[in-house]
Amino acid sequence: MPDYYDMDDIIMEDQHIQVIFQVGANGVGLLDPGSENNSVEKGAKVELPFWLAHELQLRQAVSIYLPACFSQKTRNEIKADAACVNLKVHCPYFYELGCKIVPLVSDKTIGSFLYETFTSRYLEMLSKSHSASVLTAPKFLPRLSKEEIQLFEASRSSMMAFKKWRAGGSRLEKAPVLGRKRKTTIPTFPSSP
Repeated sequence: MPDYYDMDDIIMEDQHIQVIFQVGANGVGLLDPGSENNSVEKGAKVELPFWLAHELQLRQAVSIYLPACFSQKTRNEIKADAACVNLKVHCPYFYELGCKIVPLVSDKTIGSFLYETFTSRYLEMLSKSHSASVLTAPKFLPRLSKEEIQLFEASRSSMMAFKKWRAGGSRLEKAPVLGRKRKTTIPTFPSSP
């Protein structure tokens, strides 16, 4: 595996999604728990990690079903009250999976759905990152996706750094170069006769 992947990429790539095989495949019976032999029949519905489903879809061996986290039921929940929906339960990498799945499925409204979901949740997330106490944050954080948690933590650490700076001493510091004194030299003119 290439070393440029980080652990979050690997975990997101392992997110399982449902596919339907467009062709029969021999020697891969382990992929289909219902298979009695070592093959997957054409038309079989199987859950695969995203990375494998994506590769097989590029080879036109499978077609990818729209993940349940982007179903109409989930969309209705989010439209009703986005802040209360637990995205981590639906999909820990909700936004990233959504961005990667858009070109692979026929539903092209996922992009605008992701945008609307993020914008409706962002304001509360930002507000809570600046004001949530140690007691209320644990109640709020479990509802966030992995991407939202990273944003929450970055916002919180930024606010803490700002408060630390604001409480600190002088705001402006003199550059070290300005503290050095220059030697003054008196120009010497040649003496006139």
